[in-house]
Amino acid sequence: MNSFWENELVKIAANFSVAVLCIVVFLAAFELVTKYRNWDEIQKGNMAVAMATGGKIFGIANIFRYAISHHESLLSMIGWGVYGFILLLIAYFIYEFLTPKFNIDEEIANDNRAVGFISMVISIGLSFVIGESIR
Repeated sequence: MNSFWENELVKIAANFSVAVLCIVVFLAAFELVTKYRNWDEIQKGNMAVAMATGGKIFGIANIFRYAISHHESLLSMIGWGVYGFILLLIAYFIYEFLTPKFNIDEEIANDNRAVGFISMVISIGLSFVIGESIR
């Protein structure tokens, strides 16, 4: 059975499956903390929500890229990926806290593309910092 888990194709499939599952779960967590419904807003054509959500997807995937490349076991990769996601979620709350003049969620829900773009860039940019840190 050990040779099964050492097969490169099995490792790739396992990493891919875990990363996709975690992206879905973590996006659901983001859905719980935002005041808007991501997929409903995207369906309506809300570009600010699409950019913010795209940044979150990229950020989570990028964190898992680092976790996969620096951790051999699947369990270790999942643990570091979860930790990285928690840091990304904390960054979201810090971003909200640092903008007291307006509410990030309301601006994104109202299709304020400037706020959506900044949200996307924060998620992407911090994912590189978080990813490199979880090595």
